[in-house]
Amino acid sequence: MIPNKMGVMPIPKLLLNMGLPMMISMLGQALYNVVDTFFVSHMADTAGIAHIGDKAINALTLAYPVQMLIIAFGVGIGVGINALLSRTLGEGNQEKADRIAGNAMAISLIYFAVTALFGLLGARAFILSQTKDPVIVQMGTTYLRIVSIFSLGTIGYMCIEKIVMATGNTVATMIGQLSGAVANIVLDPIMIYGLLGCPALGVAGAAWATIIGQFISLVVILVFLAHDNKELRLGLRFLRLNQHIVSNIFSVGLPAIIMQILVPIMSYAMNLILGTISVSAVTAYGVYYKLQNFIFMPAYGLNNASIPIISFNFGAQMKKRISDAIRYGLCYVTAIMLLGFLLLQIFARQIVGVFSISDESAQLCILSLHIITCGFFFAGINIILQGVCQAMGKGTYSLIISLLRFLIIALPLACVFSQLSSGSTCVWAALPIAEGIACMAAVALSKKAYRLQNAQCAA
Repeated sequence: MIPNKMGVMPIPKLLLNMGLPMMISMLGQALYNVVDTFFVSHMADTAGIAHIGDKAINALTLAYPVQMLIIAFGVGIGVGINALLSRTLGEGNQEKADRIAGNAMAISLIYFAVTALFGLLGARAFILSQTKDPVIVQMGTTYLRIVSIFSLGTIGYMCIEKIVMATGNTVATMIGQLSGAVANIVLDPIMIYGLLGCPALGVAGAAWATIIGQFISLVVILVFLAHDNKELRLGLRFLRLNQHIVSNIFSVGLPAIIMQILVPIMSYAMNLILGTISVSAVTAYGVYYKLQNFIFMPAYGLNNASIPIISFNFGAQMKKRISDAIRYGLCYVTAIMLLGFLLLQIFARQIVGVFSISDESAQLCILSLHIITCGFFFAGINIILQGVCQAMGKGTYSLIISLLRFLIIALPLACVFSQLSSGSTCVWAALPIAEGIACMAAVALSKKAYRLQNAQCAA
């Protein structure tokens, strides 16, 4: 049998070999919402609706927490799948690995059914909980219903992606993600503005372009799994849920699911907090968050690549390779965050100027970029060290770090700062402060996880 590259390739090269495709793949994911936001911001005003671009961005911003929630469950389950499957492959247990992959697919189908039901019954109520503006409610509900009811593309892709990643094939995930992202870029103007004979669908067009792109990604990654897979056997018999395997997936994945859910919770709460300042503040936050993803998604891509590497070598009990993966992961993510910090600090005005939004929203967005990016260095360390904890089976440690980043510190500070006379300025500082405090906890917890891992390898 040919040795798996995760156990033999030099770590610096391996992280780049697996990480670069994943970074590009995650950038492709970030493109979806940025592209949607860009094109809807340029929708033409009508006789009855002024600043329709701002309202459309606001609608997508209010719907975004649910999109993140859909991704959160998928990513959280995927962490459990990825870590368990990579470790099992490292141990050489073929039968168990096959059943893990099959059970992962079955869990994802059940998850899709729940998401579609929410789209049918809960989308309007969710938007109404954040705004009473009838135009924003109508656009937000339409967009949210479509992306929820037809979410099989993104949920299915996230599952198959993690299965493919666990075998070390990250190029396939990059091609799959980029295929859908390119399709979304092409379809957005056609379906939003009504080009090439397509009716002008507005915000609904942005949703349909996103859904079609996600299904294209799913089809592409399934083709790779069917033709290039050599590590796993696939078949209907492996779809049958096994209580022990499902329990193992969720024992690692549940803390990650909870951790991922914190992001949409924070986004939803920030929408409510910023709504007390102005509608423009909510719009500015929506634009900022989409831009931030261009920096954070590559960091998460590196995180996703490091998890199977650490997990595989943990299963193979190769301690030196684990410590190398952590060290080089921190070096690479620091470089990513430094580049992002410089770009968004120096070119904030030019970047925000790409979006057709009101002057007030633009100024607040530029301000948020200048303040929040000060915490990027700490955020990068947090992202990598959370992956380290997950890969070593300490999902609870990763959850604690996320709670500090997104809930325990950030939201109370944002709430307090928003009530100040200079609230529209001070409120953005809550996020970098939270990242800095969480970073101290992340260092301590990851060191503890590493010591426990060393003890286990020695035993």
